[in-house]
Amino acid sequence: MTEKAYILRLTCDDQPGIVAAVTTALAADGANIIESNQFWDRQTNRFFLRIAFSAPAAVTRAAIERALQPVVDRFDIDLGVGDLSRPSKIIIMVSKFDHALQHLLYQIKVGWLNAEVVAIVSNHDASRQLAEGEGIPFHHWPLTRENKAQQEQRLLELVKETGAELVVLARYMQVLSNDLAEQLFGMVINIHHSFLPSFKGAKPYHQAYDRGVKLIGATAHYVTPDLDEGPIIEQETQRVSHSMTSEDFVATGRDIESRVLARAVKYHLEGRVMLNQQRTVVFSP
Repeated sequence: MTEKAYILRLTCDDQPGIVAAVTTALAADGANIIESNQFWDRQTNRFFLRIAFSAPAAVTRAAIERALQPVVDRFDIDLGVGDLSRPSKIIIMVSKFDHALQHLLYQIKVGWLNAEVVAIVSNHDASRQLAEGEGIPFHHWPLTRENKAQQEQRLLELVKETGAELVVLARYMQVLSNDLAEQLFGMVINIHHSFLPSFKGAKPYHQAYDRGVKLIGATAHYVTPDLDEGPIIEQETQRVSHSMTSEDFVATGRDIESRVLARAVKYHLEGRVMLNQQRTVVFSP
C-alpha cells in the first residue's frame, strides 16, 4: 500500500495528555509514527512537539487536520501539518560569492536536501551561468537606494508566483528592509560570518585575523528587522592559529558557512525548527 510522509508540529501551554491525545488521533487515521521529539520550556511553560509519520495515500492532509481538530480545541494548540512527500520550493539569493549557493545546489542534487530551487536572485550577474547550467531561472536585480523598495516588491511577487516556502540568503550582501523582514518572518534564513555579533561589516575574516582570534565560525539564523540578531538555527566553529594567513581564514570560513547554512536549511525543510520567542527549538536528527 502506497503511503505518504507527513510532519506534524505543535506548540501550546504545557499540560497533561497532549502527546496521548495527538498520537491517538493519528493512529485512528492509520498513521505510523516514524520519529517523535518533544520539549518543555520551563521558563515560558510552552510545550513543543514534532512528529514525523506516514499515512495511507488515501488519507489527505486535510483529513489529518480534521481528525486533530478536537485535540487542537481541547488544548488550545498552534498546529501545522506538512507534506514531506514533495520537495519544498525555495528561492536562493546571492551576491558575488557563490560558495554557499554551490553547496546548496550540490546537496539538492544528491538528495540530501529535499528541495526545488524555483529561482536564483542576485544583485550581481556573476551567478547567471551557474543558474542557467542548472536550468534554474535567474533574476539579476541590481540594487540601489532608489530602487530598493521596488526590488523588494518584486521579490514578494516572485515568492507568491513561484509558491516558494523559503528564501535562503546564501551570502546575499544586502540588508533587507524592516517591512520585508516582517512580511517574510520565519521564511528567510541568512548565513552570517563569525559568531554573532562579532566582526560585522566588510572583510570579517581579515578583522578576525587582525585581532588574533583562535576560533572562527558561522551562524545561520532567521532574518528579522534587527540586523543579524534573528533567532539562531545553527552554528559551527573551527580552531585557527597564528600560523594561518588571512586567506586561510577566508577559505576556512567559506567551508563553515556552506555547511552551517545547508544544515539550517535542512532542519527548516524537515520541520525541525520551532520558534520560541527570540530563540529556537531545534530537533536535530
